Amino acid sequence: MQDVAAYVRRIRIRIGMTQRDFAARINVSVDTVRHWEQGKRLPEGPAKALLRILDKAPEIALAALD
Repeated sequence: MQDVAAYVRRIRIRIGMTQRDFAARINVSVDTVRHWEQGKRLPEGPAKALLRILDKAPEIALAALD
């Protein structure tokens, strides 16, 4: 669970966003991002897939979210 928390945090920081900005950009609540980063919850389904894309191709993923 801590590996996933670090993974989410690493992606967000690499993109250069606050938790609030990141949550708004991927259309989830700030609490959801906070819980992911604290290891209280795991991203599932589409959120998990989006995080993988953000990790591998952040520019493309962010452009698609505009």
